[in-house]
Amino acid sequence: MTMHHLHGRPVVIGGGIAGLMTALRLAPEPVVLISKAPLGDETSSVLAQGGLAASLGGDDNPDLHLADTLAAGDGLSDEKAARRVVEAAPQAIECLARLGVGFDHAPQGSLLFGLEAAHSRRRIVHAGGDATGRDLVRALVSAVRRTPSIAILEGVEARRLFVEDGEITGVLVVGDGDAVSLPTGRVVLATGGIGGLFDHTTNPLGSFGQGLALAARAGAELADLEFVQFHPTALDGARQPMPLVSEAVRGEGAVLVDEHGRRFLGDTPGGELAPRDVVARGVWRELRAGHSVFLDARQCLGSRFAERFPAIASLCREAGIDPASQAIPVRPAAHYHMGGVSVDAEGRSSLRGLWACGEVARTGLHGANRLASNSLIEAAVCAASVARSVAAASPGMQRRLKPAIVPPRADASRIRPIVSHTLGIERDGEALRDTARALAPISGAGSAESDPALVALMITIAALRREESRGSHFRSDFPQRDAQSKSLRLTLDETIAAAAFLSDTAAPLGRRA
Repeated sequence: MTMHHLHGRPVVIGGGIAGLMTALRLAPEPVVLISKAPLGDETSSVLAQGGLAASLGGDDNPDLHLADTLAAGDGLSDEKAARRVVEAAPQAIECLARLGVGFDHAPQGSLLFGLEAAHSRRRIVHAGGDATGRDLVRALVSAVRRTPSIAILEGVEARRLFVEDGEITGVLVVGDGDAVSLPTGRVVLATGGIGGLFDHTTNPLGSFGQGLALAARAGAELADLEFVQFHPTALDGARQPMPLVSEAVRGEGAVLVDEHGRRFLGDTPGGELAPRDVVARGVWRELRAGHSVFLDARQCLGSRFAERFPAIASLCREAGIDPASQAIPVRPAAHYHMGGVSVDAEGRSSLRGLWACGEVARTGLHGANRLASNSLIEAAVCAASVARSVAAASPGMQRRLKPAIVPPRADASRIRPIVSHTLGIERDGEALRDTARALAPISGAGSAESDPALVALMITIAALRREESRGSHFRSDFPQRDAQSKSLRLTLDETIAAAAFLSDTAAPLGRRA
């Protein structure tokens, strides 16, 4: 595999919406787009059933969208970052439409708006009903393939970043069994989330946080890693990743019940449309108590279910369920990571020459708990600012890259049971400390499990340091909120030091350790 003609170009790593949009926004500047699978495949983007949140309705405005976002973020959202995204969201929808995304419209021709949990207005735009991600990816892949300035490398995986004197100098990539060092001073991570670290997830199983491992091993700062959002209503069955039963179904009036038909969230403020962390914990506690949980849409939708949610209806039929006449068995599943590479307003990380966009980035929009349908719009909005920043940055001096040891292809299978047991919906300090001690030697072993173990270790250390319960992070040994709590940042060196401390002592590791 030879790629000399690509040397010096910006490199975008990831074939989902964030990567596709960043590459398109960089045009006509030549750029390299790397995807370990065919473009759009094996990404969380293509699986997204929900839509994009934007204040486009006559009864809506960015201030209302901002207020809902900050409330869901539970005190940890960056208000300036959130305002930038919600104010740019309507323009991002227009840009996507120009790129060929066919958003759903009402019979009179206006955009069709849906309602999802913790939104005060109907502001969710969809494409293809409950197949928004699929339709977005299809349109963007088509646009990328039509853009001559984008060099597409499919079936190619980034294994390491080269760093010299505190700045990016290249990417080590592997494809067709060959490893190649690609010199560049500008790299954008758009690698998605971490759901593949869990037994139950709505993400592709290969999404274990590759971008976080790349960034951490290169020396970049990560933030808010402890905040993992679990979607309350994944279709409970044998299929992996678990199919999502979109929050929009609850937005249409579906209710959560146990095997006796008891609506167990009836007394919860917001009920089934409470923030996701509240609903997920409610479902989890029912399951832990030995109950089964179902989403019942028979009264609100009945025979109209397949018309309103064709993709979900098809998934249910494959599992032997008719949602028009049967309640749908559901359970929580790892769905979205609010934490990530710490970035500024332009998507720049703490490491010169490294940007991040989409789920892999921590922009400050989501805080401790993502508001429904804010993720796809974040990727679309931030891709534009990242592209502008990359285009304006100096390409850097091309350097001869030193030979590097090629890490093996990552395998998270040994790590999933550990993570699922300890880093789920409810956590406690003793289990977190034991998990950190178990993961530390694996993360440094140079094996196929090392990168997934490193990401899991960093999440574990972050979860230990946050001695409170907030948003999606719930500590049974610290069930109260800490009024002085702030965003927590973490580097690889700090992680190693914390893990070493735990190995040498049985003392707790708190925020001040």
